[in-house]
Amino acid sequence: MRDKVIISCAVTGSAHTPTMSDALPVTPDEIASQSIDASRAGAAILHLHARVPGTGQPTGDPGIYRQFLPAIKQGTDAVVNITTGGSTRMTVGERLAAAIEFRPELCSLNMGSINFSFFPAARRITSWKHDWEKAYVEESDDYIFRNTFRDISTILTTMSDAGTKFEHECYDVGHLYNLKYFVDTGAVKPPFFIQMIFGIMGGIGPDLENLMFMKQTADRLFGPDNFQWSVLAAGRYQMPFLTQAALMGGHVRVGLEDSLFIERGKLARSNAEQVEKIVRILLEMGREPATPAETREMLGLKGSGRADF
Repeated sequence: MRDKVIISCAVTGSAHTPTMSDALPVTPDEIASQSIDASRAGAAILHLHARVPGTGQPTGDPGIYRQFLPAIKQGTDAVVNITTGGSTRMTVGERLAAAIEFRPELCSLNMGSINFSFFPAARRITSWKHDWEKAYVEESDDYIFRNTFRDISTILTTMSDAGTKFEHECYDVGHLYNLKYFVDTGAVKPPFFIQMIFGIMGGIGPDLENLMFMKQTADRLFGPDNFQWSVLAAGRYQMPFLTQAALMGGHVRVGLEDSLFIERGKLARSNAEQVEKIVRILLEMGREPATPAETREMLGLKGSGRADF
């Protein structure tokens, strides 16, 4: 499967707010519809957050996840990846609630704590759709995304009987070393899936030298045969970084969680439009999207029939 690329699509996230893009899915129907369309366009993994339908606020409420997970499962064979990151304002318990209830094939897991900020975006907005948005964005200069060693251990232990594996999100080089600790203790077993993240304010910068360094560090720590690796980059760095990662043999992640744009100065119309673009790029370089079945094989996943939704 050397030429196969796993495409993940992060459908809505928790940082962007409804004012920033009309395309951002907020309601359960919108999240389900855009997820299914992204899968049909070539995404093998759907990375999912939930939002309060009326306002678009991030939520960890399993009751809201329940309004779109069955529809996604009916409409596509894609791997469902439920966040355990949620948002910076949630407790670990709130972030884990949906994963505990639905026992998905895959969950995201931030491999350390970082300052997670996006407050400069507020300077470009003069009118907000909802009352909560302005303060949420402006006050992110004081947000810490907390995931201590104890938090990570709690998440791994809590999900250990579910057969769930993880998208290990590494926002900096130190997060790879944190992952190494859990690999060495046996809490994480190969094959594991590393998502290298660039361009988040508070994490490693979106410089190509950093991409090379992160990959070289992962190879040195784990051995290249023990993990699959993917790249996401925030905002305008999305497509250039994904192109470079694909050239290096990596997998890729797109989606409106990571960037609201399809090209410079032009908002994406949907998640599927971003998937379609990265598919074109991959095909031009002689690589092709992995199917959900191929993705399950590469990542050693349990299969959608063993998820509880």
